[in-house]
Amino acid sequence: MAVAKAPIVQKDLDAYHSAWRTPITGTYRGHKVISMPPTSSGGIALVQLLKMVEPFPLKRWGWHSDSTTQVMIEAERRVYADRAKWLGDPDFFKVPVNELLDSTYLQKRWSDFNWAKASDSQAIAGGAIPGYESNETTHFSVVDTEGNAVSITTTINNGYGSRVVVGGAGFLMNDEMEDFAVKPGVPNVFGLVGSEANSVQPGKRMLSSMTPTIVEKDGKLFMVVGTPGGSTIITSVFQTILNVIDHGMSMQEAVNALKFHHQWLPDRTTFERGAFSDKVLNALKAKGYAIEPQTGTLGRMDCILVLPDGRLEGGSDPRADNTSIGW
Repeated sequence: MAVAKAPIVQKDLDAYHSAWRTPITGTYRGHKVISMPPTSSGGIALVQLLKMVEPFPLKRWGWHSDSTTQVMIEAERRVYADRAKWLGDPDFFKVPVNELLDSTYLQKRWSDFNWAKASDSQAIAGGAIPGYESNETTHFSVVDTEGNAVSITTTINNGYGSRVVVGGAGFLMNDEMEDFAVKPGVPNVFGLVGSEANSVQPGKRMLSSMTPTIVEKDGKLFMVVGTPGGSTIITSVFQTILNVIDHGMSMQEAVNALKFHHQWLPDRTTFERGAFSDKVLNALKAKGYAIEPQTGTLGRMDCILVLPDGRLEGGSDPRADNTSIGW
């Protein structure tokens, strides 16, 4: 069957414009978190994750203990279900930002959590909003001598994007169209599913997972974080922040720390080899968690931490050819 191809013409380029959006903000254990708004899912998902795990004593339980890991997986399961149902281009779909970040709403999302066993993703759906109307990514974090901070993530999506080079210009076109939901329930290349909120429409911007984030402490810059990684971006940023705030790691230790990922569907948790002890793995599997080693690595973080004396610690990920410089 022949597939019709519509060329990009000058009118399409003339109609495109950058959109300025209000950042997503939230708090976590006294820190202010500032991140990317829709059309990225990253900021909302990150703040949801942080607020959902905040009531639990992660520091006391310890890094990658069975209790800490179980709570984080269950938070990720529910947040990615919300992502599939509620997030899309706010110019085309009313994204219920305030409702999704409401503490009472997030507390209700825990109502079916059971310490004794894993939740079933097939039984978990995006939350109800009362009265609602209906791999090839680059990240860099920068802090200058005056304390100004920038966290930037940019992408062409898959390797070599669409594999189309613009004649005479020498750059590749992206294949970000793949980040739309082709139809409800059908996964994209990262296994993410979506709904009408992220359906394909002319002039609409597709939903991404980019999560460039700035964290403040006591009104001052504390941390700048971000990573490439498709659907694993959100969980990698989430874990890196917890590693510093809850587990007392340095920036480089937090970046180096082995990671895991759960995204609601498919209903499994993947992890970097060596991330968990056999004891923890057996405890999680005994509760019904489908947990398996990741092929390759998770995240390629590039982060900066402001130390108490004002010096900057850069953390560049050994998983890739990343570099950190500073003073």
